[in-house]
Amino acid sequence: QAQLVESGGGLVQPGGSLRLSCQISNLHGSTYAMAWFRQAPGQEREFAAAVIWSNGNAYYSDSVKGRFTISRANTRSTGYLQMNRLRPEDTALYYCAFRRYPGQLGSKDEYEFWGQGTQVTVSS
Repeated sequence: QAQLVESGGGLVQPGGSLRLSCQISNLHGSTYAMAWFRQAPGQEREFAAAVIWSNGNAYYSDSVKGRFTISRANTRSTGYLQMNRLRPEDTALYYCAFRRYPGQLGSKDEYEFWGQGTQVTVSS
């Protein structure tokens, strides 16, 4: 069974930056894509960003485009989410997710493996 380990969350002031990391191990097969989703209290888990593992092509939700950057380090089986110009509304539990097959990148139901979540709190 694949295992994902996330790190990098924390408390930051509005306008600040954080970098999340997610490493996958014991994956049988190849990664097609990795994504970051987030879930605020009382809300649905929503798509934030995804990266195609083979070529690094990135996709973003409108709410994070221009402020967040998703990337991956193939050799380390690790994905990242660089978050800049953070806002209070970015406060959420952030989850990384991996999938081995193509499909709708923004659909959480299509991801096979999930991290445990890391809390990001943006507050002064």
